[in-house]
Amino acid sequence: MRSNTLLHMVTDRRCFLKIGAQAALCAAFPVSAIASIDRLLTPKRNLFLFNPHTGQKLDVCYFAQGQYQPEALEKINYIFRDYRTGEIKPIRKELLNLMHSISKKLDRSTRFHIISGYRSPETNAKLRKKSKYVVKNSLHIQGEAVDIRVSGYDTRWLRKVCMKLKAGGVGYYRKSDFVHVDVGPVRHWQI
Repeated sequence: MRSNTLLHMVTDRRCFLKIGAQAALCAAFPVSAIASIDRLLTPKRNLFLFNPHTGQKLDVCYFAQGQYQPEALEKINYIFRDYRTGEIKPIRKELLNLMHSISKKLDRSTRFHIISGYRSPETNAKLRKKSKYVVKNSLHIQGEAVDIRVSGYDTRWLRKVCMKLKAGGVGYYRKSDFVHVDVGPVRHWQI
């Protein structure tokens, strides 16, 4: 009986026409043309950022037409800079994509408050002397971590949203009222 169902599916006129149409499209368009169409259909990725230490805001489309936008990435690197030293380091695209995913889960244009983005090794060493919770090889030094708040959202709830993504580390700093996210191994902690 199963083979009759399969035979019926293959010989079904609509199925035949659909396969024929797909074959014709593949023959008519070279791979590069199909890739171009795919890039045009790829959704844009936007981030809305605020650095409370510098007062700077940035609303930017960092990914469009299937490509990262170099000028937008430079602006992001600047707002993520170590505000203590002025040092800038490229922020990992995976971290930006994680933030974009968080924003989508929050279901609105989310303005992330960047409590700590990139940290120079010198800044990280100074912070380690003040707090036992700052690790020597922090992913902030690599441009792979950010500490965030989102206006209008409780950080406990934000933490749960981030943990559900299972896309890296998530730390909840209750007293300081921020959530750490990174693109390292999946893990979580609370301080």
